[in-house]
Amino acid sequence: MKNIFTISCLALLCFACKKELAPQDIAQNIANAHGFENWSQVSEIQFTFNVDKDSMHFERAWKWNPNTNEITHYKRRDSIQYNRSKIDSTLAQTDRGFINDKFWLLIPFQLVWDSDITFSEETKTEAPISKKQLNKLTITYPNKGGYTPGDAYDVFYDDDYLIREWIFRKANQKEPSMTTTFENYQDFNGLKLALEHKKHEDSWRLYFSDVKVVTK
Repeated sequence: MKNIFTISCLALLCFACKKELAPQDIAQNIANAHGFENWSQVSEIQFTFNVDKDSMHFERAWKWNPNTNEITHYKRRDSIQYNRSKIDSTLAQTDRGFINDKFWLLIPFQLVWDSDITFSEETKTEAPISKKQLNKLTITYPNKGGYTPGDAYDVFYDDDYLIREWIFRKANQKEPSMTTTFENYQDFNGLKLALEHKKHEDSWRLYFSDVKVVTK
């Protein structure tokens, strides 16, 4: 009887361990659904990050070599070039912009790249904008380090592991700081990227233009 009890406890423990690993597996599946297996062939990626609201427009243009971490930020009349391994106080604001813009474009891959995030997983739930039944994966960043420590994101993905909506919660607060869609998916040399994000309540729109993925 004691042996049976021990075996049962071990079985339950193994099941619990597998369940704890499930969110990481889901994160990998999301990355793969967006073409993560093709990322190793990318030698350069260019994009312009745009935000429109009513009559106002904002944009930042970038070129990034992920192998060397060389970055070029294009302005109207000049450009800034730097390497992420050599950032000083004069480049901090520029680099903060790059990290933000890259995060919006490549969030499916950040789920795998960012080893310091924690995951919690919830099965089917109602998406905040479409009201469709989608899967939800919550990611939380540590309270120290990075440009936005402690932030959390509720990622809503379909059964094909494509991201359809998300909620950003600053400093892991309970109430949403921003909720947007993931729309206009396009393929760039095997990378499946959402180029457009909208809010439900106003004319705000975040989108990417001039996207170019160069492979080896």
